[in-house]
Amino acid sequence: MAKPIGPICNLDCSYCYYLEKHKLYPQTSDFRMSDNLLEKFICEYIACIQAPVVNFAWQGGEPSLIGLDFFKKVVQFQKKYAGRKHIENAFQTNGTNITDEWCRFFFDHKFLIGLSIDGPEEIHNRYRKYKTGKPTFKEVMKGLELLIKYNIPFNTLSVVHKDNSKFPVEIYQFLKSTGSRYMQFIPVVERISENQDNSGLNLIPPDYTEAAIVSEWSVKPEDYGNFLNKIFDEWVRNDVGSVFIQQFDAALANWVGVHPGVCVFNKQCGDAMILEHNGDVYSCDHFVFPEYLLGNLNQSPLMGMVTSEKQKRFGLLKTNNLPQYCMDCEYRFACNGECPKYRFCYTQDGEFGLNYLCKAYKMFFSHIYPYMQYMGDKIKTKQPPTDIMEWIRKNS
Repeated sequence: MAKPIGPICNLDCSYCYYLEKHKLYPQTSDFRMSDNLLEKFICEYIACIQAPVVNFAWQGGEPSLIGLDFFKKVVQFQKKYAGRKHIENAFQTNGTNITDEWCRFFFDHKFLIGLSIDGPEEIHNRYRKYKTGKPTFKEVMKGLELLIKYNIPFNTLSVVHKDNSKFPVEIYQFLKSTGSRYMQFIPVVERISENQDNSGLNLIPPDYTEAAIVSEWSVKPEDYGNFLNKIFDEWVRNDVGSVFIQQFDAALANWVGVHPGVCVFNKQCGDAMILEHNGDVYSCDHFVFPEYLLGNLNQSPLMGMVTSEKQKRFGLLKTNNLPQYCMDCEYRFACNGECPKYRFCYTQDGEFGLNYLCKAYKMFFSHIYPYMQYMGDKIKTKQPPTDIMEWIRKNS
């Protein structure tokens, strides 16, 4: 993922893990990525991908703040270096700056838009506010209406926190009512250091050993497990094949033994590196800390950082650092320890590295087990998994 304007955003979401990353660049006042760096990145990234399709992901902060002219340069450089490769772009946004002009550009260049929205108005506005404290829901919905007006493909990304985790069905039905058919429900779990480190960051990586507490906005494991289960029950009875939810798709993929398509449920990680505005490359979007800095694109080739021993070790640690409790778990094939970011708890045997959300995923995978077995068998025999809805009706 590329962050052309770094952590800069027009919102001040209390739960955001990335806003404070500006502290890593105390001497920086302009977080705009330069044209030279942009061209170098696009050239090297396309060259790195040994596949006919190259996917670019643009994120922030809020990437629209860098302006439309920047992204016009993006597509110009992509055309210059694409060769015979097909280029695709994904653009993650809070939706408040979407205009007709942006939408015409997105449509013309076939951008996929990821829209951050946490639920109906009252739920969404709990944390997603402007820096002035003004709520953002109405502006986000205006942006969504424009995406629909211009027939721009979009998915929704909803952060699941302590408060909205209590309203799974309401959120799911609301998102469906907006026209969303591709949904992500991302749990927020953050630990806060009681003493700032030399970087000035308050939010900390999982291997931090000094005094820390789980943030007040973090979702509780039981609530996240219940959240997924309640939405799954709605989906599996009514919406299989018409609504696609990342966690459910990934679970089904693992059930039939294919790549889950999302890093948190994969056996290894290390494929989600990020490029900051100044060329710094970090091991992962959730590990933007000095110790996970791989280098800078202005001084080192991208391929060298991608294939470095440091990054390989980072990716392998996801499996190598699993506690025995996880190695013996019946759902390891579906979970694989989930995201290393959340592995800061101890097992009952006192072994470090248990995922904070372990209880949530045990609730989830045990709940969906018979349905995944049924759909997996259908896929293996080349029959539609949508048959499960009729199967449930007949057996209810």
